[in-house]
Amino acid sequence: MSTNKKVLLIDDEEDILRLIKTVLKKEGIENVITATTSKEGLVQFQNNNPDIVLLDIMLPDGEGYDVCKQIRNISNVPILFLSAKTEEIDKILGFAIGGDDYITKPFSPKEVAYRVKAHLRRAEYMQAEPLKETKFKAGPFELDEEKAQLTKNGQVIELKPKELGLMKVFLQNKNKVISKEQLYDNVWGEDFFGMDNTVMVHIRRLRERIEDQPSHPQYLVTVKGLGYKLVIEDA
Repeated sequence: MSTNKKVLLIDDEEDILRLIKTVLKKEGIENVITATTSKEGLVQFQNNNPDIVLLDIMLPDGEGYDVCKQIRNISNVPILFLSAKTEEIDKILGFAIGGDDYITKPFSPKEVAYRVKAHLRRAEYMQAEPLKETKFKAGPFELDEEKAQLTKNGQVIELKPKELGLMKVFLQNKNKVISKEQLYDNVWGEDFFGMDNTVMVHIRRLRERIEDQPSHPQYLVTVKGLGYKLVIEDA
């Protein structure tokens, strides 16, 4: 985890501000911005773009719940509530309006620091996760997974879910032989156990939709004894 993370701590108790800042510093988090009111907290959030927010619920000029709502309108940054309210309904409300954690007072400062680090690691991991590819193209074919739609030379081809799944596997592995077992595992998500007929029936249906002459396939060919291959000639 990067050590230059920014923490925004909003609490009207100076002792708590000092205590949490000290513990976070010992854990390698030195960039801690503090505020003692809702208004000041929102200004600091906008000015500093923190990586995580620790937010007291009872503030002099309003409730931390309202601050959380305003932050959630513009950001998905982790928000950890600090509160003397211990009733279950208060915790449920905190999570319902967008809080990621709820820490009741009195608390262990070291536990707060570890929770902060855990949420920062999780947020860092989510940001680093690559975007899932949703469009797959090869030759005349393009599959848009979000629209559940296949086109051939720009013309829409109606496919059923399993046929779309098969086409996705073939587009991801153009010109590669894919066994029936691999197809079944990827599309059905189950152990193969000799489901040859199921795969063969769906391959036949897929050919009927994508080939000009299904009985003499140009694209989706059988590789005897091995499986199937989507043949795409490079331009």
